[in-house]
Amino acid sequence: MFLAVCISSCRTEEEELIQTPEELLLTANSTVANLMLKTVSNDGSNDNILDRSNCFNLKLPLKVTANNQEITINAVEDYKIVEYIFDDEDDDIDNLDISFPITLVFADYSETMINSMSQLSSYSNNCNGENEVDNDIECLDFNYPISASIFNTTNDLISTQSVTDDSEFFEFIKNIDPNQIVSIQFPITVVLFDQTELTIHNLKELESAIEDHKNDCDEDDDFDYNDDDCDDCATDQLTAYLVNCSNWTVDKLERYGQDYDDAYYGYIFNFSNNGDISVYWSGITAYGTWAATGSGNNITVTIDIPGLPYCNNDWVLHEISEYTETKIDLRVGDNDRIRYENYCN
Repeated sequence: MFLAVCISSCRTEEEELIQTPEELLLTANSTVANLMLKTVSNDGSNDNILDRSNCFNLKLPLKVTANNQEITINAVEDYKIVEYIFDDEDDDIDNLDISFPITLVFADYSETMINSMSQLSSYSNNCNGENEVDNDIECLDFNYPISASIFNTTNDLISTQSVTDDSEFFEFIKNIDPNQIVSIQFPITVVLFDQTELTIHNLKELESAIEDHKNDCDEDDDFDYNDDDCDDCATDQLTAYLVNCSNWTVDKLERYGQDYDDAYYGYIFNFSNNGDISVYWSGITAYGTWAATGSGNNITVTIDIPGLPYCNNDWVLHEISEYTETKIDLRVGDNDRIRYENYCN
């Protein structure tokens, strides 16, 4: 009786899987499987400020010395610290020293340990250069967990597996063999580069979504770490910094290609939520206006303070940085720049 129940149960599961619509079944080396692999492969470009290489990452944590400041990098967010240090001065030579040994993590999540800068350079030289076409798809991501049922055609076994991140999903898809049929448990959710979420109900929809959106974003496969500083900037964020922190000072000032860093030394700037600015120095107070419009890398900050001409411009927000202090960096082209700093955060 027990054997009969087991056999009946196995046959029921087998029949259910066989009756599953084809658009829910994932097979090895299918078009959608290959697209999924490219989507969950390891992106090697997000740490280019460290290794200038698109085809691998440096495994964290690791220690580096940026312009003589030693830093322990524990997470992706810490790459910004290196950038803040490099951006502090525009006319110096930036230098990065990495503490070896380190481990490289490649697109397929395989790893290798290296012991010197010459070894790192050797691996970097074998990567694609800046903005060359590569295999990974970075414009959309999967929401996890994702579950799947695996049917083995040689022994009628059915099992289930759940994956919780890209590396697990990559390994799962890569290891599907020709004797296996996989049924993904839909619906699943994918997230586009602009944080739009798509609900996917079958493999056909998934294949279409990846094909439709795989080229929608800049994959940032270059070594210019400054070109995306304000991708996530917003006027309300800028306003919160300027208004909630009092007594800003100017630590960088360039106009018409000339350095005027000391022109407003000792001047204290306060920004009001209603668009007013007050500036105090040596017993004198001047008043002006400010306004911020736009979004992302296209936020214009208009400053007009009569009597302080070097402050006045339709500035473009270049970066909001937080390291040892908060800095608001405003620029126009390559010749005009003003940077306000504050220690309130």
